Amino acid sequence: MRRFVILLILIMVLSSCAQPATPQSSQTSNLVVLATTTFLADIARNVAGDRVSVDSLLPFGADPHSYQPIPADVVKISKSTVLIANGLGYEQFLTPLLQSAGGQRLIITASNGLKPREIDEEGHTVADPHMWLDPNRVITYVENIRDGLIQVDPDSAAVYKSNAEAYIVKLRDLDSWIKDQVAQIPSGQRLLVTNHESLGYFSDRYGFTIIGEVLRSVSSVAAPSAHQMAVLIDEVKKTHAMAVFLDASDNPDLAKQIAEDTDVKVVTDLHLESLTDGAPAGTYIDMIKYNVTQIVNSLR
Repeated sequence: MRRFVILLILIMVLSSCAQPATPQSSQTSNLVVLATTTFLADIARNVAGDRVSVDSLLPFGADPHSYQPIPADVVKISKSTVLIANGLGYEQFLTPLLQSAGGQRLIITASNGLKPREIDEEGHTVADPHMWLDPNRVITYVENIRDGLIQVDPDSAAVYKSNAEAYIVKLRDLDSWIKDQVAQIPSGQRLLVTNHESLGYFSDRYGFTIIGEVLRSVSSVAAPSAHQMAVLIDEVKKTHAMAVFLDASDNPDLAKQIAEDTDVKVVTDLHLESLTDGAPAGTYIDMIKYNVTQIVNSLR
């Protein structure tokens, strides 16, 4: 009986040793990468691949211009080792969060190295931060994110470089696709009226003219005067612009007032500041394609 018990124990020990080892994750576990917005997080994921998990500070549908931070945001930032921001004053909510979170982290400013458009806003010159709406400029975003990830994780440099190169090819393909789509719109109809100064880089790249903005600001939280509204209505009538384009998070009331006076259509479901949780703008590339399709269908 004693020999049987010893034999049984030996079999159990050998069986335990023979169990296959649990495969280790390919991720770099000591890196916590946080992007300020959903579209930046998606761009960063295409560079990081399966080496690093990337989270977004803001949730789907949030407008960074009017975002009000919550305590959980401080916790997220305090745990991050890398923070990816757009820059150019876009994330005005970020400075107090960083002060509250403390600690050290690498901050990657995605727009570094790009020359911004300058907007006159109530007598002050401000930089237009909406560079991501021109995919050609996002190539620089990708390069900055790649270089930042290599800085904190040099052992994975080859992976980040390969992923960045593959994604840049997709961005160049997207740029060509947009040009083909815009070609469907007669040149005289490539006129944009927007809620705020958001489509300037897009317009410069693809040959549109911006007739005006409901809010003469790079932010969606400004308020127009009665005179500004009257001037915009006159300009829409004079140019025969066909539509006013709004982000899904914008208040449509002022745009609808313009529509009542000018008979233009109001397109309320662009996704300019945030991805959606799934279709139609679940990735950065999907977001751009959806917006372009809405603009082209409204103007051709």
